[in-house]
Amino acid sequence: MYDYAICGGMIIDGTGAARFHGDIGITGDRIAAVGTLTEPAKTVIDATGHIVAPGFIDIHTHYDAQLFWDPKLTPSSWYGITTVVSGNCGFGLAPVRREDAETLCQVLAGAEGMDLQALRVGVPWGRYETFSEYLEVLDAIPKQLNMGLLVGHTTLRLYAMGKAAMDRTATPGELDTMASLLRDMLSAGAMGFSTSREAVHRTSDGRPVPSLAANMDEVMRLCDVVGGSGSGVIEFSPGNPRADTALSNKAMCEIASRTGRPVTWAALLTEHFSPEQIQTVLDEISVASGRVLPQIGCRPLMFQISLEDPYAFNNIPAFEPVVKGDFPTRKKLYADAKWRAQAGPEIERIRGGTFWQRTIVQESSVHASLINGPTIAELAERSGRPPFDEMVHLASQEDYKTRFGAILANNDEKGVGELLLNDRCLLGIADAGAHANQLCDASYPTDLLGHWCRELQVLSLEKAIWRMTGHPAEVYGITRRGALKPGHFADIVVFDPETISHGPLQRIADFPAGAERLVAPSMGIQSVWVNGVRISGAEGGNAFPGRILRSGR
Repeated sequence: MYDYAICGGMIIDGTGAARFHGDIGITGDRIAAVGTLTEPAKTVIDATGHIVAPGFIDIHTHYDAQLFWDPKLTPSSWYGITTVVSGNCGFGLAPVRREDAETLCQVLAGAEGMDLQALRVGVPWGRYETFSEYLEVLDAIPKQLNMGLLVGHTTLRLYAMGKAAMDRTATPGELDTMASLLRDMLSAGAMGFSTSREAVHRTSDGRPVPSLAANMDEVMRLCDVVGGSGSGVIEFSPGNPRADTALSNKAMCEIASRTGRPVTWAALLTEHFSPEQIQTVLDEISVASGRVLPQIGCRPLMFQISLEDPYAFNNIPAFEPVVKGDFPTRKKLYADAKWRAQAGPEIERIRGGTFWQRTIVQESSVHASLINGPTIAELAERSGRPPFDEMVHLASQEDYKTRFGAILANNDEKGVGELLLNDRCLLGIADAGAHANQLCDASYPTDLLGHWCRELQVLSLEKAIWRMTGHPAEVYGITRRGALKPGHFADIVVFDPETISHGPLQRIADFPAGAERLVAPSMGIQSVWVNGVRISGAEGGNAFPGRILRSGR
């Protein structure tokens, strides 16, 4: 007898094959049958009118810390996501010595927009040191989703070099230590290695993160360790191509060829790259002897910006004293007309000349009539102030707590649609767990299935579901997941293709130390299973069947 039978739905199995009517039988944590069931079931789920698909896999998250205080990993668990990969962009939580915990908190707060106090009190610093001890701690946490982990270069560097990791290249002995540690962590089940060459990745007090102090010999040595392991991916945040620290697409192609491992990088976004630059990237990876998969998104990259904590302006030179200064220092700078005259043009130069046409008031206690209303460019035209001065003027009226919504990239639907159809690109870059009070892109599965499939009809459901299941599972070596096949783990989502979507953003304060975040409810998702246990609905909301995944196991 099956534990569950999901009956009457339209099955899209995650392989890219055509849909078909059929049933799914679940026994224990596995799919027992697909198609015609030959046994009765303890519980029958009517999926008539719904799509039955493998659970979605989100390859680009930063849930490393959040798992400790939110074992449901919300909001990802609301959107049909059943597996996440964390440790991206060179940032993880192990290995770490207790005396380096504060530095790591500052790294995650500055580079990934996590709340500094939430990190200090929410992560059980001192309960583990090595990566193996960290896995044991994570295994013991009841969790709703599956999680795989990459080894972060910054974390590895900090452990091998201490505070010196922030400032200099590694000695031969220190590099040997890093290589040995990485080899052991891959053997313990890490899914690969990640690093950042992104100049905007800075600590909460404005210092470049440790991976930026590494030279290319160090990066190559560690990538070679992944190649020698015979498994795992290499993930880069390569940085702005114009920056000195950046890693070129050609270099990543060479690393993929040299190591024999898939290389993926975040992210190929319209407006960050011109159409000509995007075509150059696609041409280079199409002829590369190694496998390189740029990560793409299906949502406009919209950040919330507050001048109280202006993360999105961290790469603007004029903002260096803002980032390093305390709040009184920031307010003093904002009031300085000479400083604003420098900062405003720099924002336009780096963020693009149309930045102010893509920026609106999104949250405000005193400017309610402007929310989602005129752009900053339009308001500046009315007032006669320069656009940045207009932003400062509005924010100053509520002690700089005004939240502005700014589309930073990926707003060209034609260009995004072309990337979604290119199988050499990998859907990712949701960044769930990072920038939690600035954006909520974890809802991308509902955008892909609702906006791009149902509304625009750019992709078939078969293609879209493969993008979120079979494709990432194959690239990342996530075995027996990502497809609806007998013997695979029963990670399953049932959704209504006519209504799948998400609701409006909501700001809540449920993180440690009262830290805030943005979430959005899902719509049209009927049921979600993880390892054969239903996690959605009244009977599944407090089930925790998730597992820490090991590479190849």
